[in-house]
This record gives sequence, C-alpha cells and structure tokens, in this order.
Amino acid sequence: MDRAQKAEAIDQLHKTFKDVETIVVTRNDGLTVAQVSELRVKMREAGVSYKVSKNRLALRALKGTRYEGIGPMLKGPVGLATSKDPVAASRVAYLFSKDNEKLAIIGGALGDKMLDVSGIESLSKLPSLDELRARLVGMIQTPAQRLAVLAAAPASQVARVISAYSQK
Repeated sequence: MDRAQKAEAIDQLHKTFKDVETIVVTRNDGLTVAQVSELRVKMREAGVSYKVSKNRLALRALKGTRYEGIGPMLKGPVGLATSKDPVAASRVAYLFSKDNEKLAIIGGALGDKMLDVSGIESLSKLPSLDELRARLVGMIQTPAQRLAVLAAAPASQVARVISAYSQK
C-alpha cells in the first residue's frame, strides 16, 4: 500500500468507528478460507461488518473516537466485527467461536465501555434490538386486547340473556 491508500483506509476505518455502537476484536489463528468466508456470510446476514486490517492503521483510525481503549487488544492477526446493533456483532462472533476454536474473542467495546471476553459473552446472550422492540409492542398490545374483551363481555352476556328469554 502506498501512503494515499493507507490514508484512505484510515479514513474509512475512522468513519466506521464513529458510526457503530459496538466493536468485537477477534483473533483468527489458522482459519481456513472457507471458514473465514462462512464467518463473513454469517456476519453480513446479521448486519455486521467484519474487517481484517493492519493493526497500525486501525490504531491510527481509533484516535479521536470513543473506542481508543481497544488499542492494546490490537496485537497479532485480529479481525474487527462492528455493528450498529449493540448485540449483533458479539452474538455472531461468540456463536462462531463456540463452534470453531480457531476464532478467539479478545474483547471489544460497547460505546465508551471496554469489554473483556466475559463481557462480550454476556452481551451476546442479550436479546437483539429488534427482539426487544417486538416484546415491547406485544406488551403494549396485550392490555388493549384485554380491554376490548372486557368491554365486549357485558354486551355479549346481555345478548345471551335476551336469547335465552326469547327461546323460552
């Protein structure tokens, strides 16, 4: 890479770091091309970006962002999983690392908070943002449905009584 390409890569990474909610740092020791392709497909399906870049470029791109604390984690062959959904990157990385020992989670960050391996594991077990929204909508709809049933119940009881008298 020449200087212009490096500067462009740093700018791209910097923009990515400013836009995302979470970063998961992984170490991929000996993953095959097929395994990396499978990981990238799973990440893409979950709306997660997975990038392997030079550590020096990533360190420069981290300057001025809220993720500067992950700098010490960038040693050796690492990959960065980033996403706007706070849970998606950690979930995909954790589930893939459970099935494949060659991918190890080093740590990461959620906003300003730096996370170790156990923090990433805990984060991966939380429901996603979409799941939380669905639960909230369900909780809001349930009382309205109950109110509708209660409001209709007296009218249906009166109709049954009238029907019973008419049948006599």
